[in-house]
Amino acid sequence: MEINLIRSLVTVAAFAGFIAILVWAYRPSRKAQFDEAAQLPFLSD
Repeated sequence: MEINLIRSLVTVAAFAGFIAILVWAYRPSRKAQFDEAAQLPFLSD
């Protein structure tokens, strides 16, 4: 395999991982969990 092909594949894989994280983070079903986590600093005694 040529080194440039390997670099291209790694770049595409990293971009796909980044997009997957964005989709996971911005799903509407995750909003309640993120809102709860955002309030944790204010709940401690």
